[in-house]
Amino acid sequence: MRNEIRALMIEKGLTILAYDPEQRDTEGGILGVVKAYYGCVEAQGRGSLHCHMMVWVAGGLNPDELKAKALENGGNIEFQKRFIAFMDDTISTEVPPDPAPELETPLSKFHPCSTRGPGPDIAPANYSDAEAKDLHNLVERCQRHRHTNTCWKYWKGPPEPRDCRFDLDKSNETPISVFDPETGEFHPRCLDGLVNNFNSTMIQATRCNMDIKFIGSGPAAKAVLHYITDYITKSQLQAHVAYAALELAVSKLGEYSPDEELLTSRARRLLQKCAHSMISKQEMSSQQVVSYLMDFEDHFTAHNLESFIDKEQPSPECYPAKLAERLNVSPDTELPNCLVDDDALLDPSSEDPPVDFSHPSAEELEEQDGERNTDEFDNLSLEVDATGQIQRTANQACDYQSRGSLLSNVNVWDFVAQSQKERRKKMARGRRG
Repeated sequence: MRNEIRALMIEKGLTILAYDPEQRDTEGGILGVVKAYYGCVEAQGRGSLHCHMMVWVAGGLNPDELKAKALENGGNIEFQKRFIAFMDDTISTEVPPDPAPELETPLSKFHPCSTRGPGPDIAPANYSDAEAKDLHNLVERCQRHRHTNTCWKYWKGPPEPRDCRFDLDKSNETPISVFDPETGEFHPRCLDGLVNNFNSTMIQATRCNMDIKFIGSGPAAKAVLHYITDYITKSQLQAHVAYAALELAVSKLGEYSPDEELLTSRARRLLQKCAHSMISKQEMSSQQVVSYLMDFEDHFTAHNLESFIDKEQPSPECYPAKLAERLNVSPDTELPNCLVDDDALLDPSSEDPPVDFSHPSAEELEEQDGERNTDEFDNLSLEVDATGQIQRTANQACDYQSRGSLLSNVNVWDFVAQSQKERRKKMARGRRG
């Protein structure tokens, strides 16, 4: 399969979610009505792209609400049946049956991932069998797990149990999905312990291996968030390669001679050599290159995510001596991580006076550190607005404090997420009254 097709498959996979930004679509896609989604594209060691995605479905309950709903009135059987029917229809756990083992289609000659599935050239009378045959071949080749030495990578040897690190084993098989009558916890079915979970429509569209899980408990939610966060923040350059590149750059620069060069010049050249050395060690697969050349995203979001960073006022732990002075405690006192409520800090109408976390003056820094250093006050944060004009970064905390009376009941997080500043248009001279 050509590399541009592999990169394209990830983006096309979003289409079948049928997300409607206006939230007017009551039909939804293969998972129902989608409220939001977030996906991050990552390259494996061999270069192939894959996407980790979380999807929020309208009407979905959090784990506590789900348990309470399943157990209300001694057990809500009707709700449990509807929920189990939805989950069993959405998540498949076994290879679909082969409609006709003797049936040979033109697609059977190729790997199912390298084809686009049955096309219009197949006779209508044979299309249903050809589609079922294609789905069987696709799931068998992509979702069937076969144990290799990689499965026992973390096995310490006897007497430790020899468990597959992917948690795929025949012992995981469960014939039906049930709710625990005591705890209300949902236990999904598993018809084949060696087949990874999949959605039939999604795997037919993306033509690659996949996994799909329902997050129905607090520990599962924490595990998924930790897993995805680890991938999002993972550096493309491995640590030992980066350190080797830095060591090489420093060794090439040689020993410092005060008679030949200034210290600042040497520091500048050292920084350049380190940066160039690390950049030269970066590797990109052909799929990644094609993805960037075709202007595909490396992450997908249903909403615009706004950052709340008060660049003018750093975190209080940056100036512990000044913070201790404001709180009238000893500088040696260990302060808690959360000193004041966020709304009390940013809301001037709060009864409790907020702690002042503003920048200390240069004189105060000189008294604390014993030396004057005003370099940090020369920095100016800039941003580009919607029209492409460069402007100074706004102070979101001050914007929130200066909001009008109509927004008095809006908390700081909703204010940052839902409000937008626009430059006031200049009026023509002839229209000024």
